[in-house]
Amino acid sequence: MDAGSYRARIEEALEVGWRFGGLHAARDVIRTLLVAGDGSTRLETTETVGLKTASIIDIVPAADWDEREAHDLYGLRFTGHEPMRALVTHTDLPAKWMTPVHGAGVHQVAVGPIHAGVIESGHFRFHVVGDRILHLDPQLFYKHRGLEKAAEGATVQEGLRYIARACAACSVANSIAYAHACEEALGLDTTPELARARTILLELERTWNHLNDIAAICSGAGLAAGNSHFAALTEQARRLNETLTGHRFLFGSVKVGGSDLDLAEGQIRAARHQLTTIRSQAHDGWRALLFNFSFQDRLPDIGVVKIEDARRLGTVGPAARASGIRDDARAYSARLAYDGFEPVMPERPDGDVRARLEQRKLELDQSIALLERLLERTVNPAAATTGDNRYEIGVGRVESPRGATVCIVERSGSRLTRLRLRTGSYANWPSVAFASANNLLPDFPLINKSFELCYACADR
Repeated sequence: MDAGSYRARIEEALEVGWRFGGLHAARDVIRTLLVAGDGSTRLETTETVGLKTASIIDIVPAADWDEREAHDLYGLRFTGHEPMRALVTHTDLPAKWMTPVHGAGVHQVAVGPIHAGVIESGHFRFHVVGDRILHLDPQLFYKHRGLEKAAEGATVQEGLRYIARACAACSVANSIAYAHACEEALGLDTTPELARARTILLELERTWNHLNDIAAICSGAGLAAGNSHFAALTEQARRLNETLTGHRFLFGSVKVGGSDLDLAEGQIRAARHQLTTIRSQAHDGWRALLFNFSFQDRLPDIGVVKIEDARRLGTVGPAARASGIRDDARAYSARLAYDGFEPVMPERPDGDVRARLEQRKLELDQSIALLERLLERTVNPAAATTGDNRYEIGVGRVESPRGATVCIVERSGSRLTRLRLRTGSYANWPSVAFASANNLLPDFPLINKSFELCYACADR
């Protein structure tokens, strides 16, 4: 597209049901990903004129971070995006990255970037009156590693190591999104056995993440017993990962064009037994949470993101489904073994902490059931087959534990010329800021834990 028709084309696409899936700069052009209701994708490209193009944040507020990142890293200017606040680059001038808030009794509370826990660096600047949060400005990218830029010039196979190390908690989802993008570009088709192996890996990753997220919410509410119970189950799930793949975080289990996952009958039996134990103990822990009324009283009406706000912000994953958006990339993953998959949602998708907690439990049960079905027989190494079409650009979109993760690769022969990773955490961080407003400052840890987003996924 030329710059003049860019906004009009995006508006037309949105009007007929396409959704925003991400935006990034590739040298002097802008590429905008759109996603249809059936999961198919469409990549719109527009040239910049003097490194400048029209902003779309007034029609797609979810593009805010994407445009700010393109400005910081590539010097692109987006007409209409004013003020253009810093995102990746850090400045000592508060007005360059914070939203000004004025009024009688307004104060600022600075938290981070160094925290008491073993989490990555992130700074949260709260504007408050008393304990009431008026606005939150998050500042991440303290550990920005430039992985996308570092991968340029690498071979397709070499590029995987950059993506796999972007985030330990989402290593499989990020790696499979990258593998799918590369295989689409290279014209490789996924075999049923390869699809099954990768789906097993995704659900193993989702299982330990959801257990960990439930533990984190208990911690955010000050319930040490619940945190300890589900943290112990998280450890059991990670040990199962190591037994099956040799690594607690499933590192090295994904490759472009194939899979090395090789599970014999004895491993399958042991895995199914361990999953049964985890499910039983998770059920006992969940029952204890349901009947702990002081804990349950802390959850409703806290950190609310209503369905219309979730759509506007581009919220994805469990957080979106907890707000009433019945969307899950697993439902239309043609390269994975999710036949007949249907997204689950809580009985009351109110978009609050309670709904996000219940969503994790529902998806945990669903993941364990999926694994039991997928592990009914041995798993053998599988390879993709050569298809008919080859492209210079490939798109992979996978449901991570935190939502839809997109990877876009551009290649010249066997070498990468551009790589873009937009994870579920990256998409959801603006929703954390929105959910925090109008709540009490002491409730922020609970709100934050109910999303439990990755810092590393955003920082890359």
